[in-house]
Amino acid sequence: MVMGSRIFWVMFCLSALVFVEGLNEYDSESLDVFVLQQAWKALARPYTGRLYRVHLPANFSAMEVSVIRLRSRSLWAKGVNFSYIYIPPGTLTVPHVKRLAIVYENLGYLSSDYYKLPGFSLVSPVLGFMAYDATNLSFLGNLKINFSILNEPISVHFPGNFVPKQENDIKCVTFSDDGSVQFSNMTAPNVCFAKGQGHFAVAVPAQPMRKHRWWKWWAVGFGSAFAGLVMVAVAVLAIVKVVKTKKLEEMERKSENSEALNSILIGGRSKVPTATMIRTQPVLENAYVP
Repeated sequence: MVMGSRIFWVMFCLSALVFVEGLNEYDSESLDVFVLQQAWKALARPYTGRLYRVHLPANFSAMEVSVIRLRSRSLWAKGVNFSYIYIPPGTLTVPHVKRLAIVYENLGYLSSDYYKLPGFSLVSPVLGFMAYDATNLSFLGNLKINFSILNEPISVHFPGNFVPKQENDIKCVTFSDDGSVQFSNMTAPNVCFAKGQGHFAVAVPAQPMRKHRWWKWWAVGFGSAFAGLVMVAVAVLAIVKVVKTKKLEEMERKSENSEALNSILIGGRSKVPTATMIRTQPVLENAYVP
């Protein structure tokens, strides 16, 4: 039994490691599954109508996740307004459930890692909410439920201010569960509208990279390199000139300290140096003279 228990825990740890490695690939579906598992832990002994913060591992500290458990009749009568999401009264669950749990997500600076928008740049964090059947907490499933809205739509309120350069620059983006992406114009400041659960963000068209900028940087780099070479060449020439000057001064100093030689004319045209008489008389080694 002990050996079997150890094998079970080893397999469990390996499975968890594989799951975490999968999350490092920035897959949004795997992230939703992981967040749901953590949210169910926060609802171990919940009070209906209370918002609970979901604690995540350190590598997901940029995210903010919370969960609330509601009665369907309360959602119909009062709606719910938590964590930037406002679900108005007159909203039904499809299929009908007695209680539901709503999981809220704010991906923070991880938004652009999990949700890509070619040709656009996100100017807000990705905010999302998912609704699940929470009638029986002893059996924690992953049955998603949808909403049927009779009155006004669901509103998503984004933090910050978005000032467009042009009227239609800012787009509300909806990331659906099936992987599709829908764009719509932002008709109210910092607010996007939705008909159901999903993930939402604000984006603007990406600015194209101007080609002449590369030429500009190349020209600046080439000019700087050329100027550097010129300065090095000037410095080398200056050093060579100083060395030559020093050598000439040394030669002149030595010539001034040496004995000057007389010169005579040969043939009336050429001067050649000549020495005076020998100063030191020769001394014979042997005084014997034959």
